[in-house]
Amino acid sequence: MAYTTTAPSLRGLVTGPGGAVRVVGVVCLLVALVRGPVDTALFALVLAGLVVPLAAGAPRGLDAAYGIGLLAAAWCGALDLYQAVAWLDVVMHLVVTGLVAAVAYLLLARRTGVVVAPRRVTSRAERAGVVVVTVGLGLALSVAWEVGEYLGNAYIDPEIYVGYEDTVGDLVAGGLGSAVAGLWLTAGRARAAVTPPAGASRGARSRT
Repeated sequence: MAYTTTAPSLRGLVTGPGGAVRVVGVVCLLVALVRGPVDTALFALVLAGLVVPLAAGAPRGLDAAYGIGLLAAAWCGALDLYQAVAWLDVVMHLVVTGLVAAVAYLLLARRTGVVVAPRRVTSRAERAGVVVVTVGLGLALSVAWEVGEYLGNAYIDPEIYVGYEDTVGDLVAGGLGSAVAGLWLTAGRARAAVTPPAGASRGARSRT
């Protein structure tokens, strides 16, 4: 069964740790406007992405960590830190891809119902399914990112680094991070922290 939820309220956008990160995201976008059109486009995309955890019903900690990860990854790119620090790119792909994959899984579960919501997982098979789907989402998003990097290098900025070893390393790191994220989603505390869809409790009571 697919659940429907209302759009995040303005108050929800700015409350809690994730809300503070979204406010920082707005400030970053204003700074990017001064830096140029490429940075402006980058941080506009990031700011749009910061709203996704609310639609996914993500726990407050994941909401904030996801936002911090996106902003950190964007600034590392804008400031050319990936070229200056050799290992930073792999670390970012490991951590940020895991965070994004976790939020993507929760969004899929909450908005479509095609996968089991973590709070409803009861068996080992279902736990394994959560991990497998989360890894699949992480790898799919990683591939999309690598394609974006290639297109950016070819048509926007040749300074964007692309290469066989870089691509493979990024995909492996993203897959590992997504696996960790999937395991986290099946942990007891994580399942309890996920916000249930609006009306889910009411629907459960009506069936008893």
